[in-house]
Amino acid sequence: MSYGPSDFRAETGVSRETLEKFVIWHDLLAEANKATNLVGRSTMDDFWKRHALDGFQLIDHAPQDGLRWLDFGAGAGIPGLALALAMKDRGLSGSELVMAESVGKKARFVQTTIVATGAPARMENCRVEAMDRSQKFDVVTARAVAALDKLLWYCYPLLKNGGICLFPKGQRYRQELTDANKYWTFEVDVRPSLTSDDGVILHLSSVRPRKGNRHA
Repeated sequence: MSYGPSDFRAETGVSRETLEKFVIWHDLLAEANKATNLVGRSTMDDFWKRHALDGFQLIDHAPQDGLRWLDFGAGAGIPGLALALAMKDRGLSGSELVMAESVGKKARFVQTTIVATGAPARMENCRVEAMDRSQKFDVVTARAVAALDKLLWYCYPLLKNGGICLFPKGQRYRQELTDANKYWTFEVDVRPSLTSDDGVILHLSSVRPRKGNRHA
């Protein structure tokens, strides 16, 4: 059974106005994807669940007020655009979302979509390693970017003291946790994903490098 915009709205409770913003994103992405491969073309048929809902669900796993949120390796805005629109829908006016993406065509698409939807977000066309490390974020997320150990290496310098990481992962998450634990200490809460029976959301807090880690 197909999952469409009405299903997305029923599951998330977004306003009609917010749904229209998601439709704008969908339409821009479908058009741009004809000329350049921003996302796997087969995934556009399942945009509302695989991209929109998959990103939107992360908003419910973070504190709600005054957040500074970083989504790196943002690609075509997943999950960052969904999160920014979720923030706007919920009236979180004190929150800010920054997306980092090194591929120019993807960054330009996201910037165009930010303008078209009015999403409260900012795009930085750079690698996450090149970001100004004086910036600190309450929440850091990334989807389909790297294994957990590498994700933590990327984000730790930008993570505020007391901040959390939210990483959607697939069925190999247990091995990734084992591997990352060799170099990092953290508290982890494994939470189910709304979009995949095999998927989880790793909620990490108290992230610290172990002795011998270059960040130690």
